[in-house]
Amino acid sequence: MDLNLIAQIIAAGALSISLLLAILAKDLLRAAISLAVGSVLLGIIFFTYKAPFAGAVEISVGAGLVTALFVTAISLTEEDAEAEQPEL
Repeated sequence: MDLNLIAQIIAAGALSISLLLAILAKDLLRAAISLAVGSVLLGIIFFTYKAPFAGAVEISVGAGLVTALFVTAISLTEEDAEAEQPEL
């Protein structure tokens, strides 16, 4: 077997697991981190298909920018939710 094929199979399996964890996660922060890991793995798959521009865009935008926006939105909404809950 070719080393490139082995890397693609491993990355595809890890991508499936990462995205499944993102879907099933109860905590929003863990889901966002799992989505970022999935974006990095998808970028690696693009690189193995000899599409470096697509891989670089997926890693920078998918894993970097979108994850930063998700984490910021989660942190801002969690502060509002804690402030609205009455104390017992």
